Amino acid sequence: MRTLLWIGDRIDLINQWVGRIISWLVLIMVLVGVYNAVTRKLSQTIGVDLSSNAYIEAQWYMFSLVFLWGAAYTLKHGGHVRVDVIFSRISRRSQAWIDILGTVLFLVPFCLVVLWISVPYASESWRVFEQSPDPGGLPRYLIKSAIPLAFVLLLLQAFSELIKRVAFLRGMLPDEEITVREEIA
Repeated sequence: MRTLLWIGDRIDLINQWVGRIISWLVLIMVLVGVYNAVTRKLSQTIGVDLSSNAYIEAQWYMFSLVFLWGAAYTLKHGGHVRVDVIFSRISRRSQAWIDILGTVLFLVPFCLVVLWISVPYASESWRVFEQSPDPGGLPRYLIKSAIPLAFVLLLLQAFSELIKRVAFLRGMLPDEEITVREEIA
C-alpha cells in the first residue's frame, strides 16, 4: 500500500503542476479576450481589421484547455459538485465509501468511454492535419488531442483518490492527512 500511496503522490504532483499551468492560461485567455474586444471596436473606428480568427480561436482553445485539463486538478482538490447537504452529515468512513463507489461505478467508466471515443477522433484529425475552416484559423488536431489527454489525467487522478480512500479505510492514512496531502502537493 505504501508503494501505491507513493504512486498516488506522484499523480497528485503531476495534476498540481498541470493546474498551476492552467491558472496562468486563464490570465493569458483573459488578455487575448481583451485584445479581441479592443481590436474589434478599434477596427470599426479606424476601418482597418486588426483582429484575426486565430485570436478568437486561440481564446476558445484556451477556454477548452482550462476546463479539460483542470478537471483532474479540481478532483484532486475536491472541487467537483456533490450533494454536500447529505455528504457533509455522514461519517468520514461513509464519505470514503461513497467516493470509492462513485469513482469505480461512474467516474472510471465515464473516462474509459470518453477515451474510447476521443482517441480515434483525435487520431483522425491528426491523420488529415485538420485545420479550422475559418480563414486564418488554427489547426484543430492539437485541440482535439487535448481531449484524450484530459481524460487520462482525470483517470490517473481517480486512481490516486481511490488509493487515498482505501488507505484511509484500512487505517493507513489519517483523515487529516488526506486533506493535508491535497493542500501540500
